[in-house]
Amino acid sequence: MLEAANHSEKLLVSELKNGNEKAFRKLFDLYHQDIYGYSISLLKSKEAAEENVQDVFMKVWLNRESLDIDQSFKAYIFTIARNQAFNVLNKAANEILLKEAVFYESQKSHEYGDYSIREADCKKLQKQAIKRLPPKRRQIFKMSRKKGMSYEEISKELGISINTVRNQMSKALESMRGFFQLHDEII
Repeated sequence: MLEAANHSEKLLVSELKNGNEKAFRKLFDLYHQDIYGYSISLLKSKEAAEENVQDVFMKVWLNRESLDIDQSFKAYIFTIARNQAFNVLNKAANEILLKEAVFYESQKSHEYGDYSIREADCKKLQKQAIKRLPPKRRQIFKMSRKKGMSYEEISKELGISINTVRNQMSKALESMRGFFQLHDEII
């Protein structure tokens, strides 16, 4: 039974390779639900899964001439589906707007407005807290948090010990925590 299905699949792939649209349609009908289920398990979105199915079969059609008849067609399309889903997820992780559309679609616009106002207030408060730090401590804090430098890099650049950097960072964070607690009505 399995051998007959493999033979039938190979025949359809062979026909597809020659540009047979009916063979393409049969393969689509045979596998689109499986690809959709797999895509939705990865992307967690019906729309994104439907789009992924379309993209998979579009890629199959465009690359039909290079299909390998001896390769499992099902494995081939599942690999395409996985790779494309990962590309979508990577893009979502790197693009703020797409991230909001994919992961935070259900948020109400007014909630977002409130959030952006609070975020702006927090940034302003953070700048005030940083300005209140003594100059050397502020410099160390900025090198660590803004420039992403390690304590070791800071100690070498400023010619001070790592312990001094660690202590200054600890004091800076403690000072900022205290400042935030005094102004917690904003946060």
